[in-house]
Amino acid sequence: LFEDSMQQPFSGVYRTYILPNNQESESERLNQLCLAIKLVYASIFTDSARNYFQAVNYKIEEEKMAVIIQELVGTAKDQYYYTQISGVAQSYNYYPFSYMQPEDGFSVAAIGLGMYVVGGEKSHRFCPRYPKLELNAIPDQVKDSQTHFYAVDLKKQNIDLINEGEDAAIVKLPLKIAESEGNLLHMAEVFDFENQRLIGDFTKRGPRVVNFSNILKYDHIPLAKTLKILLNFFEEAMGTPVEIEYAVDLNLENDKLPTFYLLQIKPLIQKEYEVDLNLEEYNPDDAILYASKGMGNGQYSHIKDVIYMDIDKFEKTETGEMAKEMRMLNKLMVEEDREYILIGPGRWGTRDKFTGIPVLWSHISKARVIIEMGLKDFPLDASLGSHFFHNVTSMNVGYFSVPHRSPDNKLNLDKLSNAEVINQTHYFKHVRFKKSLHVIMDGRKRKALIMPRK
Repeated sequence: LFEDSMQQPFSGVYRTYILPNNQESESERLNQLCLAIKLVYASIFTDSARNYFQAVNYKIEEEKMAVIIQELVGTAKDQYYYTQISGVAQSYNYYPFSYMQPEDGFSVAAIGLGMYVVGGEKSHRFCPRYPKLELNAIPDQVKDSQTHFYAVDLKKQNIDLINEGEDAAIVKLPLKIAESEGNLLHMAEVFDFENQRLIGDFTKRGPRVVNFSNILKYDHIPLAKTLKILLNFFEEAMGTPVEIEYAVDLNLENDKLPTFYLLQIKPLIQKEYEVDLNLEEYNPDDAILYASKGMGNGQYSHIKDVIYMDIDKFEKTETGEMAKEMRMLNKLMVEEDREYILIGPGRWGTRDKFTGIPVLWSHISKARVIIEMGLKDFPLDASLGSHFFHNVTSMNVGYFSVPHRSPDNKLNLDKLSNAEVINQTHYFKHVRFKKSLHVIMDGRKRKALIMPRK
């Protein structure tokens, strides 16, 4: 029942299993279904779930578990079964762009199964109110476009749910397979090197850019309008900003119409406090962090600890090892019951280890403020639309992005050299200040300041 709680949603904490249901023996299908139900029920007792309960001060005994069985939205193409469009949408956007307002919301969409989106991998982001407004220049669109997708492998019959887990029946495929099956027609464009533009001619060579151009710009289906109406309706009904998960089936076989599937609705918890953040009272040169865009609201005056990446040792191919180190460091902070500020490059909590550090929420459960920083050869793309981000939002954890050489943001790691080094791994340093840091987050203006105390 806590999964979509109005007070504290347990987003992505419990397990989800996808079954191909393709065995010749019906008894074997039933056995796999029963095993999956047991594993979902048992996931309440996993380490990650226990850590989450501890982080939000809930008791496992208070939870009541049920298992939902749903038919997977999608279409079978040869040996693969997948959703043509999957996505999440939120009625409140903490990172509005251009003339967008936070209340206009946003959506993140991708080709294939929805785990790609909620896992924080490269997806297409758009505003339902202004679907034709492109957030990035063409070179950035090419660089940040989806390159693979997830599908169910229908040829794999002997799946091992216990040892292979949630991905037992899932396969990761290159985008060219979706193109060969005709599923890029309305979802992508081709980058024309010669003219430096995006075109809809798939006979041309060049990178495919998944931007749902025919749908968002030319209204092949009214996806943006549908999302706008639903988000407004659900926000009014719940009395709070909401997040939805959805899927779209464009299958036109047997005279079927394109179908929009609403998969889940959950509250996007916002805890509002009155914070008077007068930046003129502070010298930015004295700050550890000044961020002009982000999320979080309130003041913290109890945090002395900072765990941050040693940038000189950062290697984007070693983010998996970094995640292991963070799990160890966070475990020590859990044992000491100390909260900390976490600083590191790229996305936190992504499934894609080449865009950030692929930690689970339980691996950084004691982080009270999370700062994502961009590096020269490791650009930053904020982690919107994922289960990880939903947990950050609902727990009112400060979350701020500092792009590389940003004129409007400041991250001064040199200030951390004044603190005592408590622990040091290969990639991270854990330091502690003698006096607690001054953390101020203005949720209305989306600004934040972290200052050391004199």
